Amino acid sequence: MTQSSTAAPDATRATPPAAELLGEPWAVGRADGTPFSKDPSVVRLGERYLMYFTLPPEQPGARRGWHVGIAESPDLRSWTLVGRLHPAGGHESRGLAAPGAIVLDGVVHLFYQSYGNGPRDAICHAWSADGVSFTRNDSNPVFRPTGAWNCGRAIDADVMVDGARLLLAYATRDPQMGVQMVGVAEAALDSGFGADAWRDLSVDAPALAPELPWELECIEAPALVRRGNRLVMFYAGGYNNEPQQIGYAVSEDGVHWTRGASEPFLPNGRPGTWNSSESGHPGVFTDADGRTYLFFQGNDSGGRTNYLAATEILWDEDRPRLGPPE
Repeated sequence: MTQSSTAAPDATRATPPAAELLGEPWAVGRADGTPFSKDPSVVRLGERYLMYFTLPPEQPGARRGWHVGIAESPDLRSWTLVGRLHPAGGHESRGLAAPGAIVLDGVVHLFYQSYGNGPRDAICHAWSADGVSFTRNDSNPVFRPTGAWNCGRAIDADVMVDGARLLLAYATRDPQMGVQMVGVAEAALDSGFGADAWRDLSVDAPALAPELPWELECIEAPALVRRGNRLVMFYAGGYNNEPQQIGYAVSEDGVHWTRGASEPFLPNGRPGTWNSSESGHPGVFTDADGRTYLFFQGNDSGGRTNYLAATEILWDEDRPRLGPPE
């Protein structure tokens, strides 16, 4: 398997319109009150929406203790913090971050990364019937990538059901820990998602690696959704605040990916706007009515603050776009 080297032939397009947000950008305050939340992932559990996201340590000045925040909303527009998932011992002792959530048979399954271990960070798994109180998988961490092209690290998990399998998209780096790339793995839906359940589909090469000018040396935060016979992956290009911007790629099989556009799908904002430093780390959510929403992080402070926001994605068959219906 090889990575895409060019965008699709019809991929050149004008800069998209500015995203129309659902409500105001939102964040939980740090210990000093500074708004700071990152890495959103949203699901619907019954009649409520739940968002999982990264929060910094609760102790002022602490380096360890990054964790997952849990917020609830009745309408995808206003959010209330209802819980936190704090690090356990062992591989999680320095922290955890970047959750990817999915609901299967009424249970929330959360895939998240250990934090602060450099090339040894890996994907962990936990589940919850109420979306707030989680039970960890006994075999955590459940996934690390293989292959000579990467360093064995796995972060930024996102999952989606694809037939009888669960696809897991992840980010990793090259052996020198300089360039961030994306790979894909799979596990059977009835496997329990433990450490022995996963098969890395990107053993020979990354699914996507940075090659466009705006992607710089980083592609990360994959977010998966199906449209008809094709899979769509939104991803972040550029490390945080370089600026980070959002693009997308398409695939027939979840293994081989082709960029959908040569320019960012959702760029950072113009000077003076709330997301002028970045529009980053996408999370995609499809509601029961079939409407699709893109959640992302942004700020205008070079990363000193961070807010979460969302915009609706419209579709021309399997091609996403922003803006009012045409």
